[in-house]
Amino acid sequence: MNSVSNHEPRLKLHGVDHTARPTWRLRETVTFYRDILGLPLVHVISARGWGPETHPDFLHFFFDSGQGSTIAFFYYLGSKEPAALQGRNLKRPVPEDHVFDATHTAWLVQSQDELRLWKKKLEDAGLDVSVETRHEVIESVYVRDPNGYFIEFTRKLRPLGRVDSIDADLTIQAAMQEEDTARSAGALVQSIDDIWARKAVLLEEHLALGSPDSAPGVRIFVPRVAEFSSLIEEASARGDCKVVDTEFFQCVESDTTLEFQRRKLRLKPAVWYGLFTGGVKGTIEVLDRDKVRIAPVVR
Repeated sequence: MNSVSNHEPRLKLHGVDHTARPTWRLRETVTFYRDILGLPLVHVISARGWGPETHPDFLHFFFDSGQGSTIAFFYYLGSKEPAALQGRNLKRPVPEDHVFDATHTAWLVQSQDELRLWKKKLEDAGLDVSVETRHEVIESVYVRDPNGYFIEFTRKLRPLGRVDSIDADLTIQAAMQEEDTARSAGALVQSIDDIWARKAVLLEEHLALGSPDSAPGVRIFVPRVAEFSSLIEEASARGDCKVVDTEFFQCVESDTTLEFQRRKLRLKPAVWYGLFTGGVKGTIEVLDRDKVRIAPVVR
């Protein structure tokens, strides 16, 4: 069994040095990052391949992206852009291809005013920029670079804390358990509802909320964070449910069907669709852009 000596230093990372992607548009990429975004070109590696005969000659060039980090590109001489990437730079800055667009770079800005100034700078350069989008702890705008890669400019809405790490551990634990269950049946996890339900079971056990047989038919677990506080405010003011307080989570409980309206909760869509991220016990009958309805578990 491998072990780490107590005398060995604990290893940790110290931030991102650089990200790197291929480009098939040398001039356009330099124009975008150096001339439009204003990132200094700080280093270039030019090499005759890297050993294997199949490796083309290339330029590997780096732009300063702040705080000692760089964003880098490989320009492989004589290679052609894959057909699947052609025209991607002309697509709107929304995630039309969730697999491709999941790989992106996000740069940190310091304030909402600065975020809006970046949005204006990009639009003034003739680029299609997304609306300002809130994702729980960040707010961002997006644009595509000349290769069609997603570029994100984001500001932090709050610092991450202990509740976030506890919630993250439970979510990943629930997801891995659901994956194990699905794989044993030769299937894949298809619905986030299954992970939310599994997480609710873990929280019921973790918080010792009593016997499952006597538990309310609906339980919505809400991390004690600002972005979901309006759900707790709404539930606390209603007569068809109650709120149970614990150190890191609050739990909305009911034995009747509950319905909530997005606009009444003052939630942006990107946060609304993650409303049950804390875990939920019950049947989600509706979760569309405007309302959610959850029915009690039938015993």
